[in-house]
Amino acid sequence: MLIVGIAGGTGSGKTTVVKRITECLPPGEVVIIPQDSYYKDSSHLPLEQRQEINFDHPASIEFELLVDHVAKLKVGKPIDQPIYSYLTCTRAAETVTIIPKDIVIIEGILVFTNPELRDLMDIKVFVDADADDRLARVISRDIVERGRSVNKVLERYEKTVKPMHLQFIEPTKRYADIIVPQGGNNSVAINILTTIIEKNLSIQPT
Repeated sequence: MLIVGIAGGTGSGKTTVVKRITECLPPGEVVIIPQDSYYKDSSHLPLEQRQEINFDHPASIEFELLVDHVAKLKVGKPIDQPIYSYLTCTRAAETVTIIPKDIVIIEGILVFTNPELRDLMDIKVFVDADADDRLARVISRDIVERGRSVNKVLERYEKTVKPMHLQFIEPTKRYADIIVPQGGNNSVAINILTTIIEKNLSIQPT
């Protein structure tokens, strides 16, 4: 098994990179563990407070559960992955059963901020993109997928997304084995990364 961590700022193109890597690898060999599934449940809070949650701070993630789940996958055990809703800021009662695969990709803005999680990764990738490009993607995504207004998105960007990126996310670039500039548009970097994954997988002990 090969465990690949993919981090980068909000709107940097991480999901696109993951998608393109997955498309280049044999079907059925990859399982994706999104950091977003492990946001802490906030059902005990009023809706108004839930909508003010800082999703860009490491404290918003239940890293203990995420580390436990990755460690279980690494030794061949299935896990029950949580389902998180951005619209309600709560976890569903249901879970998704994840079966271990040859390649496990852990993807999220904060996945390099936790030392225990980093130690479980065989390859660490940081997806880089200009701040303007990230902001444009954030605006588009939050309006369409999360029902937020443009003003609300811009306000959140200035108050939390930008400062949290500078404080927590950008510094984790130093942990990366590979940096992918221009996000999902960088075909050369993605091809190289896919080749590295395939090569590492072939020499992993069985």
